Amino acid sequence: MPHQNAALLVFDVNETLSDMGPLQDRFADIGVPPHAYRLWFASVLRDGFALTASGAFADFPSVAREGMRVLLSSVPGWSGDIEEAADHVLDGFSRLEVHPDVPDGVRALRERGLRLLTMTNGSSELSEGLLGRAGLADCFERHLDVSGPRSWKPAPAAYQYVVEQAGVRPEEAVLVAVHPWDVDGAQRAGLGGAWLRRGPVEYPQVMLPPTHTVGNLRELAETLA
Repeated sequence: MPHQNAALLVFDVNETLSDMGPLQDRFADIGVPPHAYRLWFASVLRDGFALTASGAFADFPSVAREGMRVLLSSVPGWSGDIEEAADHVLDGFSRLEVHPDVPDGVRALRERGLRLLTMTNGSSELSEGLLGRAGLADCFERHLDVSGPRSWKPAPAAYQYVVEQAGVRPEEAVLVAVHPWDVDGAQRAGLGGAWLRRGPVEYPQVMLPPTHTVGNLRELAETLA
């Protein structure tokens, strides 16, 4: 089976490794309904994808800040300093923690001799900080982001950049993500795809089915063993 004996695991970061729930509290702090967080994050991904599709590029902080400006301008009755509000929300990324299954799961994967790195549409510095706070800095050999290829995932160029940087063939790597669009994109670029199913959600049938479907990272370690 292709990718069954993968040498490299490529981890998405936002929502896959990081628990982004606390960002809802940041929205409440600035007087915006906490559920607006999901609309905002989806709009950030949409705009990043759109720029890549059109051949342009802007980094995550720029797109995220502009998304906050647009969102806040549309909230009825909201008043305040948009820049300060955006700063407060974006600062929350530097204080996030990993999901409970991540420490044990990552160490189990590393103990099986797999190479681990991250590739995020966000910031490699934030990835490094997140995993450092979790005591997992020694498990990852490198943290990459889309500023390298100047293409957001799921564009093929983003995944090609990862395997080139790691010095492996696409079929030797598996992308691990909670997002079906990321898993699908990786598989279309020749990598394997491990869908981390957090919660009672279904995988879209219009996308390539995952190479692996797991409920947590410990289960992934057992599957790849």
